[in-house]
Amino acid sequence: MQRKLLAVATTLFLLARPLQAAPGDATDAQIAKIINEGLSHSQAMANASELMDGIGPRLTNSENFDKAADWALGKFRTYGLSNVHKESYPFGVNWNLDSWDARVVQPRAITMRAIPVAWTPPTNGTITAPVILAPMSKKEHFEKWRGKLAGKIVLVSLPGEASQSEKGQFHRLDSKDLADLDKYDLPSDELEPYKGFTKQVSFARELSQFLKAEGAVAMVRKSYRENSLVSGEGYNIDPAKRLELPFMELSSEDYRRLARLETTGKPPVISLAIAAHTNDADTTADYLIADIAGSDPKSGYVMAGGHFDSWIAGDGATDDGVPSVIVIEAARIIKSLGVQPKRTIRFALWSGEEQGLLGSIAYIEKHLATRPVDRNAYGVDKFVKWTTQFPITKGADYDQLKAYFNLDNGAGKIRGIYAENNVAAEPLLKKWLGPFADMGAGTVVTSRTGGTDHEYMQAVGLPGFEFIQDPLDYGSRVHHSNIDTLDHAPPDDVRQAATVLAAMLWQAANSDAVLPRPPLPTAPSKSNPFKVDDPDKD
Repeated sequence: MQRKLLAVATTLFLLARPLQAAPGDATDAQIAKIINEGLSHSQAMANASELMDGIGPRLTNSENFDKAADWALGKFRTYGLSNVHKESYPFGVNWNLDSWDARVVQPRAITMRAIPVAWTPPTNGTITAPVILAPMSKKEHFEKWRGKLAGKIVLVSLPGEASQSEKGQFHRLDSKDLADLDKYDLPSDELEPYKGFTKQVSFARELSQFLKAEGAVAMVRKSYRENSLVSGEGYNIDPAKRLELPFMELSSEDYRRLARLETTGKPPVISLAIAAHTNDADTTADYLIADIAGSDPKSGYVMAGGHFDSWIAGDGATDDGVPSVIVIEAARIIKSLGVQPKRTIRFALWSGEEQGLLGSIAYIEKHLATRPVDRNAYGVDKFVKWTTQFPITKGADYDQLKAYFNLDNGAGKIRGIYAENNVAAEPLLKKWLGPFADMGAGTVVTSRTGGTDHEYMQAVGLPGFEFIQDPLDYGSRVHHSNIDTLDHAPPDDVRQAATVLAAMLWQAANSDAVLPRPPLPTAPSKSNPFKVDDPDKD
């Protein structure tokens, strides 16, 4: 009991101490105040409701993204940040979804669960036509269906069979899960790990061209999930390579029903309606920047970010609206200290992440480093090639960025951080996470993780890191789905994550020691020079 009373008294004393300048490393009193502000006075969930419930999905370069961006910039200004602004980059299209509908007309009336595929052309009214099951996944399949598709709505996916998962849908990481992440990932010989993705995107356009030429009136795909979940993911944003036919996604259950009916020889008749509008004059997207200015301009800056864009099927809550709100909340918590950090702390809300980390790539190219790639390439064409081109040329701010922390693994609480194979950085990361071990956030693992906006900072030798978070039901059902709403963000997890992020930033901004960097990457050589690659392998 005495030890507990002493700990409480010590904490209250630290909170009561006046906070003046921050010489060198962060003090216990500052960490204590961050904890108190983040856990006892959080504004994160109220802000999250304003964003997700009030504004909703934020497809990159859409009108709703712009509305949300104005909201976020207003929050940064309200909390007293400086240098609050947008930065633009070539994106492709401005597309806005207004409404949609999908129904079975014959043999009976059924309202189907559906979502248009992002960037699809509208239907310009309601299209009513019989379906034909014509699965196609490569151009070699076209010949089989030539002359058979006129006037039809084409079901282009294999129906497959319903799958049942034996695993629970909700999960928190245990000690074994965290231990399994702690491994060194050997570099891969695969220079273009996402090149198969490029083929998929290109094929969607080629398929739409073929179907249009054959006289089909629309194309429909099956959701890759069960249980009435749909996503609407789409990647054809190059204005010169748009889809040429309306494209709808149906839930797996509704799609397979249509397929079963069609194979009996009595094709069902369905109606589709997609209302969407574009602004062809707006082909540039924006990401958002805000700073807490440091006292020593020569000491560089640290940074945190998450992607502000989302898909269209839900409210974009766990991916990545809540983490974006956590970034905003971390800024508010730090400003509440009333102390200027040694290094500037920069906050970034990216766009274009869902189409290939495009916003963070644009920031890297503008401020940090360049590669000999086409800076005006669109979408996945740029994404898949960006890590393959050498040499890397350092930019003006390359040596100024001392740390970047990213949040993009759902709305679960922070459990630790990936060291990204940077074993030299692990001791300092462990030190900074140390105060939060009792909150479950003390783990540092060596391994890499990808697919988030820290990835291409790592790819140019910068200290970019992603947090480990409890998965909850993020991967099992919520990610990129029509149920990605604020219901799936536990408020206590959100408070904890914002507090940990604020403390990590504060310590990184004031530490006399800086995170060691990996070497500047150069073109890799094959680990097995005798291996012959398969030319037909994606």
